[in-house]
Amino acid sequence: MNTQNWGSCQNIGVSSLLGASVAHQQPRVVALRFSDPALQLQLREYLTAMSNSRNKDQRSVYIDSADKRGRKISASYMIPMPAWKSSYRLIFPKAGDATLEGWAIIDNTTADDWTNIRLSVVSGRPISFQTRLYDPKFMMRPFAELAEDRAMRPEVYQSGMMSAPPPPPVQAADSFSRTDGTMLGNGSQPTSSPNAYQRLQKFAIQVDPSVIAIDAAGRELGELFEYSFATPVTVKRNESAMLPFLQQTLGSRKLLIYADHSAANPRNAVELLNSTGKTLDGGPITVYDSGAYAGEALMETLKSSDKRLISYGIDVGTRIGIVHDSSGAIVQEVHSHKGVTTAKTVYKETTTYTIKNADAKAKTLLIERPIRSGYKLMNQKPMETTTTSWRFEVKLGPNAMETFSVIEERLLNESWGVSNISEERLAIWTRNKAISASGRQALERIATKKDEIAAAAKEMTANDGKINEVIRDQDRLRQNLGSLSQVGGQQQLVQKYVLDLTNQETQIAQMRDKVSELRAKKLALESELETLIGKLEF
Repeated sequence: MNTQNWGSCQNIGVSSLLGASVAHQQPRVVALRFSDPALQLQLREYLTAMSNSRNKDQRSVYIDSADKRGRKISASYMIPMPAWKSSYRLIFPKAGDATLEGWAIIDNTTADDWTNIRLSVVSGRPISFQTRLYDPKFMMRPFAELAEDRAMRPEVYQSGMMSAPPPPPVQAADSFSRTDGTMLGNGSQPTSSPNAYQRLQKFAIQVDPSVIAIDAAGRELGELFEYSFATPVTVKRNESAMLPFLQQTLGSRKLLIYADHSAANPRNAVELLNSTGKTLDGGPITVYDSGAYAGEALMETLKSSDKRLISYGIDVGTRIGIVHDSSGAIVQEVHSHKGVTTAKTVYKETTTYTIKNADAKAKTLLIERPIRSGYKLMNQKPMETTTTSWRFEVKLGPNAMETFSVIEERLLNESWGVSNISEERLAIWTRNKAISASGRQALERIATKKDEIAAAAKEMTANDGKINEVIRDQDRLRQNLGSLSQVGGQQQLVQKYVLDLTNQETQIAQMRDKVSELRAKKLALESELETLIGKLEF
């Protein structure tokens, strides 16, 4: 198109011109070329900029060749994709081993259809992150100036606040997954429904192990585990697929587990032994027992030959009550050296579980009890120990009542200065058989001496109180004498008050002498106590 034919439309933007021609159904512009090379270059740059702004995920790669020889170049690239998800169905037949069926859920969030692609999924936790390799990196130079050229800035202090409580734990939603191995179109996936359990209570679901063709081969891939699908996979864009990758029997044992001690009933559980020879990626498990829906569970990634406990329901046929009993402190050992006494004290706690099995079948119960720092088990041996809990196994007979007690002891090393020990603690120690006879006698002498010191201090306090009482009475007499001196004819009463004051002064002097004697006695007793404490050794 020659620009001279545009006339008054020469200043209209190219995008506006193209849009107007579409809106008015004018003949569509197929090609546009300016005769002016400068305008043609500007048009090309403008269209390139518009294209790049609309395709932010696209990058241009230029490959230079140093010679004229032809070459075949293959390029591979990685794009971010959603992680694959696993979903399982655990089926307990009326007799025999349980069967575990697994599906891999794949989401195609790209803009292209996947047609007959070779697909493999990997189980593991590799460390992965993003870094800015595409963007140019500049090292910014800091601004610098002399101190005298910079004004002082105001300083703002943050207000104090209490530590924020930890966020509540995220609770896993109930899920009811489709497990028919079909393609899920339009981006649909197995969804969770809060009323799934209530709906399923209204009718029975008969489920037997599926007859599915497993074409996924599993193999160790370094520290990871890979499932490769032999058959090419087709997944349209914005759609998902459920691909079966596992159907095998595995070791399992039904039992009950009681971990929440605030609950009245234990949970139905299964102990799974991964005997499949494969790594099982973590995910939800739908459990079926004797052809009927039994509940749902979550399982962490399970390596080959490893065991895991999962719970999938509440056993209302078993009830558990708990009674706690804490006995007093028991002193096992007492030692004294250079005025410091060290005692090993044991605190014992007993927890008794009363278990009622109301069903006419035998059960196995696992009681999970948290491990507390400093406590040691005394009467039970755990079946299994985790990093945070002990697990005890209890056999329950049909329609039976069982009791199970766990005794824990905590040993504390406590130290006191003998001079600061109370008379009650000394009395307890003197009756303790862990102390030698000579040690008990020494403690008894110290206890006696402390009693004598306490008695002297009590008597001193009593005499000080009497002295203060007499002094207050003297003040009253002096006030009365001052009043009578201005009244005639009261000589006899004045003489009586003077005599009373004289007698009180004598009484005060005697009591002060007594207080001095008691103070000296108390000092002597304290010196004797320090000598006894210094010689105390057992």
